[in-house]
Amino acid sequence: MAPHLILASTSRWAVIDALRGFALCGILIVNIPDIVQLGYRLEINSVGALGREPLDWLVQTRFIPIFTLLFGMSLTFVANGARQRERRPWLALVARLMALFVIGFLHSLIYPGEVLREYATLGLLVAPVALLAPRAVQLVFGAVLLVAAYVATGGGLAATPGLMLLGSALGSYGLGRALDTKSRAVAITFAISLVLLIPALFWQGTTPGDPRFSTAGSVAGLVMASLYATGLSFIWVTPARSLVIQLFEPLGRMSLSNYVGASSIAFSVSKVIDFTTMTTMWPALLLTVGILVTQNISSRVWLHYFNYGPLEWIWRMATWREPISLLAPSPRMSTAV
Repeated sequence: MAPHLILASTSRWAVIDALRGFALCGILIVNIPDIVQLGYRLEINSVGALGREPLDWLVQTRFIPIFTLLFGMSLTFVANGARQRERRPWLALVARLMALFVIGFLHSLIYPGEVLREYATLGLLVAPVALLAPRAVQLVFGAVLLVAAYVATGGGLAATPGLMLLGSALGSYGLGRALDTKSRAVAITFAISLVLLIPALFWQGTTPGDPRFSTAGSVAGLVMASLYATGLSFIWVTPARSLVIQLFEPLGRMSLSNYVGASSIAFSVSKVIDFTTMTTMWPALLLTVGILVTQNISSRVWLHYFNYGPLEWIWRMATWREPISLLAPSPRMSTAV
């Protein structure tokens, strides 16, 4: 059969894009100081002068769980899309994850700490469960894997498969709609997270240092990630929703392009400005804010004319293995679709 153009679907949950963009902001706040090697030439006992403490309490380990959960949701969305197209879901997922591995490998040339290769590899491992198991089984199995990861290794990369399966299951149960309407389940999850927050933060305080390398820091991060995600749902049903959309949705719709693009910008800047002997976080934070503001504006402009970000477009074509329309449809075409 000859290749054909696929028109973009306009049916997507804006709250999921906004949540993904919000998570991306947190991830870049953590990644960019590492990419520019902030303070890497300082003596060990001088690293505390950088002022990383606010990041340890508010950002570190808080956003990767959100991003991973949403990645798991995408497995369900792609599988459902394949079934609607009368395609083989496993073939679409394998093609998609292999393409992601290639993108991640290229990205690792400028940022060795990137996560796309791990997402692709672990995604291939959990894909059979996501495709074949009922959503209830995925939910239970994902929860078991997640708890086991935190008990055995303190979270980190080991928690990724469990979070992916939870995301896949919750996508099938309608997480997008739940967040969009602040459902009862979301409200209960928010309340439980709020109750657990104080003991989780207290536990983290008993193990000083980078929370990425302690069980207490990882658990506190998971609790706060849940609080952040459900809290955004509370804001989403208020007039502040428009502000959340303005700040985060464009970043979320182009999250892959922005994730890789931010690394490229930060890496280039680090070749001009030496961050390795700096004793404060402010230069890296200012660079991060500058990148995010620039990407917010450029994403708006790009999405005005195009359906997808540049890497998202390539990734989607690799998934479906055929040409896909990049240009945004005119209002008349959107109505017809």
